[in-house]
Amino acid sequence: MSTTTTRDATRPASAKVSPTKPRRGAQGRTLNFWLFTGPFLIGLVIFVYIPIGWSIWLSFFEARYTVTPSTFIGFDNYKQMLTNGDFVRSLGTFTVFAVIIVPVTWALSLGLALMVHRLRFMKAFFRSVFFLPTACSFVAASLIWKMSIFSGVRFGLANTVLGWFGIENIAWLANPNPPWYWLVIVTVRLWLQAGFYMILFLAALQNIPPELYEAAAIDGAKPGWQTFRHITLPQLRATSTAVILLLLVAAYQAFDEFFNLLAKTTWGRPPLVELYYTALGDNQDYGAGSAGAVILTLLICTVTLLQGKFMGFGRGDESK
Repeated sequence: MSTTTTRDATRPASAKVSPTKPRRGAQGRTLNFWLFTGPFLIGLVIFVYIPIGWSIWLSFFEARYTVTPSTFIGFDNYKQMLTNGDFVRSLGTFTVFAVIIVPVTWALSLGLALMVHRLRFMKAFFRSVFFLPTACSFVAASLIWKMSIFSGVRFGLANTVLGWFGIENIAWLANPNPPWYWLVIVTVRLWLQAGFYMILFLAALQNIPPELYEAAAIDGAKPGWQTFRHITLPQLRATSTAVILLLLVAAYQAFDEFFNLLAKTTWGRPPLVELYYTALGDNQDYGAGSAGAVILTLLICTVTLLQGKFMGFGRGDESK
């Protein structure tokens, strides 16, 4: 025992602790980090950041039938898009569309979440049923709405139901006056996205402490609207802000349902469909299309920042 103690005491400090082990551990963690995140970062740069930069660069050039132009024209493409009546109308129309679809989807998603949250049986079943449409593609849902429900003939589901009440067939997608196509587009978008936001609200509802409702009951708060207004809704502030933010961005990025439902009509086009025909239409003006994409991006950022400032997004508890 004494011999071992003497050897340990006389052993050099460098022989007791290896200075390379901590460095190897740190290097290993760094290597693992880049192995896991590197492919995703490379894909993000190649498929997101480089196309964004290329689009901004194209917006300052005359780029017809080519994505490698050489004639610099400055802000002429931006002037062309801002004076293009169809593009400006599409921005205005879909600002109104966002004002309509965002609160309706928010209210429907919250209502579904409250209903599922209060169920005492088959909660998983109803949660799955309401969320299932999210897995359906916008193209497939649009074709179902167009060919089966709002087909415009007497065999369509909507016109069949209206026929029971003596109402004649309505051409839902043929005539913009009155604009019945908005009913088709709004209903298909509600069906597709309400379940996803319901899950977000449902997760937030499950995180509300039950003690708050117990304290409210002791203080004499009545269950129902009073409890919902003063307890549930304030606790859902952060989730509501995030949901509205996502809905605004999704409204301005609408493409699939409009492209498939309205075909090549000149009315009811969203900004992305208008840009699609500008860049890939007969003239293939990639410069003007890129300028329109930049304008649309700036509009989305502006609306998002104003909405975040109004609702206190990112300011934490002090914004409540």
